[in-house]
Amino acid sequence: MSPVTRIHLCTALIERNHDVLMVANRYPNHREALWNLPGGRQEPGELMHETVERELLEETGLRVQVGELLYVSESYDGQTHFTNFTFRAQAEGEPRTPAHDDHVVEVAWVPRPALRQRIAVAVVREPLLAALEHGQRYAGFHDAGVRIVFND
Repeated sequence: MSPVTRIHLCTALIERNHDVLMVANRYPNHREALWNLPGGRQEPGELMHETVERELLEETGLRVQVGELLYVSESYDGQTHFTNFTFRAQAEGEPRTPAHDDHVVEVAWVPRPALRQRIAVAVVREPLLAALEHGQRYAGFHDAGVRIVFND
């Protein structure tokens, strides 16, 4: 059996007036950008809240205050085990789409009722909606149902 690669993702839920801050990410193996909460992969030596702070600054230009852990979701893409930790966060100011970034192509406030249509990937959409609508704090998927090739 091949060894499992483990990737920790850390994302942030930032809400304003019933809208959720979302980013559209472009991946080399997808024609269309995929919408997600802002965040990304944890780097070696980084604590999760530091990952959220770094990723939000890189992807949206916002400095954030990381709050409570909202939910954890995990999925498998072949031999890769993804664990996503989503935190509530607060930010001041307006987000911006980064200039000269081939990964983040749009940043937008999305009304809660539009999340179901905007987020195409079930392993992203379903845990977020379950947390928002039912307070669910965990979701697991044996098969991610999507393959992501990272830009680096």
